[in-house]
Amino acid sequence: MTFALTIYSATFMRYSLAVQPKNYLLFGCHLINEVSQLTQGYRYVNWHHWGGKDAAQAALATGKDAVKAVEGKVAAVAEAVKK
Repeated sequence: MTFALTIYSATFMRYSLAVQPKNYLLFGCHLINEVSQLTQGYRYVNWHHWGGKDAAQAALATGKDAVKAVEGKVAAVAEAVKK
């Protein structure tokens, strides 16, 4: 869908300037949509094909390890306080 909307917006950006009088408001709307669709396409490709998913999972695992380390230190301090 993103690919289709990218082509659609690019096409109608051209036609919004081809008519008389030029329709700059329509051009602006299609320009914003074009940029939005290109951004979404980049995010999709980055996540599924350029390793974004793997990096996120690695960061999540690192975060979980850090939480376990902090929990261990908190437990040690709690024991020291009890003594």
